Order: sequence, then C-alpha cells, then structure tokens
Amino acid sequence: MISLFMTFSDPKAERRIHADDVAAASAIVGSIPGMAEGLLFTPLEQSVDHPYKADGVGPVFALQLRFPNLFACEAAIDRGDMLAGLAAGRGLPSLARLDVTHQAMVTRVFPVDDATHAGGTVTPCSYLVHYPGPAEDMNAWNLHYLAHHPSIMRTFPGVRQIEIYTRIDWVDRLPSQRVEYMQRNRLMFDSPQALARALSSDVIKQMRADFVQFPPFAGGNKHFPMLTRIVPARGGG
Repeated sequence: MISLFMTFSDPKAERRIHADDVAAASAIVGSIPGMAEGLLFTPLEQSVDHPYKADGVGPVFALQLRFPNLFACEAAIDRGDMLAGLAAGRGLPSLARLDVTHQAMVTRVFPVDDATHAGGTVTPCSYLVHYPGPAEDMNAWNLHYLAHHPSIMRTFPGVRQIEIYTRIDWVDRLPSQRVEYMQRNRLMFDSPQALARALSSDVIKQMRADFVQFPPFAGGNKHFPMLTRIVPARGGG
C-alpha cells in the first residue's frame, strides 16, 4: 500500500484550521478517485504531556491518503484538480497561504496486541513522527529500524496501530513542495490522554535505548500528537 502525505504548516505558529474547512476537506478527500482511505490530522484542542514537546508546534493540518498501489496514487496526483486545489487551499480559507509539502511513501503495517478502540472513542489520536534524514547507509538504517523499533512500539499500553513509511520515487503535478523524508511513523491511540499515558510508561526507556543503537543519520526527528479523523473512500475506493 502507498500513502500520500500532505502537511500544512505555519512558520509563525499563529494559524488554526476552521471546523468548516475540516469538514470541506473531508468531503474532498472522500471523493478522490482510487483512494482506499483518508486520515485527516488536526492539532489537539488541549496540549498533553509527551517526551518531545520541545519539537515545537505541529502542523496546522495534515492528511494521509492510502492507495492500493503506486499507480493509483500517481493517477490521483497527476490528474488531480481536487488534490491540487486542496494543496492550494482553494475554497478553504484557513488553509490558504500556508507552507504545504507532500510525499508518497510505502506503507508498512505492523501488528498490535489489540487494535479495537475502547468504547466511546470518538476522535483517536495519532503520534506523527518523521526523520528528514539522510542516513549514511539507508539499507542499514531500514534493516535495523524495521527489525527492532516496531516490536518495542507494540508494548506501548493502548497502542491501536503501528505504521512505518519508507521512501520511494514517484511523479506528480501538485503545486505544493515535494519532500523526501527518509522515514515517517504513525502510532494511533484512543485519545490524547491515552497517548500521554503510553509515552510516560517505561516503554519509552526501551525506545531510547534502541535509538542510541541506530545506524548513523542526520536531520534528527520530529514528533507531533494529532487528532485523527478517518474518511472512508466513497464507494469503497
């Protein structure tokens, strides 16, 4: 599976997306041809404690569009008035004139012990992580990371999804800026509070112990908790 990421950022950290624009973006995403599922990410309404608050303010808005293969993804971003309009904030005033980036990546799904959200879960919370890179040796980086880190992530209490995304070559005609981060991750929890509890557990010590064993890389990493809205494809994709 291929994921297309699109991220809307405000360098001054002053902007917020309006609820009306979230609803409009959801309708656009649900209509994208060939898409299997969309995830819309918005900032938390209240901040929660997590170990990487020093990473700063997260995106104003972000989305992840899942496609069954690269050809379906490239078709959507090539012919794409809808995605081009979304990237430009067309008809979405609170997204206009933001810094917008996009990237297509391979989606790697890893098992969790319990993927079922707790009763009453309305808006899950995703922990979005990216490593801009580069690594000195990408193959060594991927071999180590994929073999070690997901099994530690699985022990976070209450984790519902674990996905890791790695680089590919792709073509598009979007007006936003292409980025080529070497890796992204996403962990999903029932709520911001559930995420905060998981990240305050002893599992974070195991994550840090593995981190110091990573093959050499540059660029650091960034971590942002985001509310998550799941948008099914119209007609099943």
